[in-house]
Amino acid sequence: MLYLIAYDIADPKRLAQVAKTCEDFGVRVQYSVFECHLDPDDFDTLWLTLLDIINEKEDRLVAYKLDTRLAKETLTAGIMVCSEKVVCY
Repeated sequence: MLYLIAYDIADPKRLAQVAKTCEDFGVRVQYSVFECHLDPDDFDTLWLTLLDIINEKEDRLVAYKLDTRLAKETLTAGIMVCSEKVVCY
């Protein structure tokens, strides 16, 4: 399953931890957005790890579960955030 993870983290230390955790599970497509192709167990692991990092009173974390067939219909424009991993549909 494809998950789109987005976040807005107030504290720089937590921000770095969230970004590193997301990098371990997916590919950065925007500065605070990751695409993660995960099975349900791996998603649960990622989500619980992120919940342990964030402060729910200051931060925002969102996960969108997407149909991978629809990813082929995604439109993009502009520059891509540099990443060692490359996503091609």
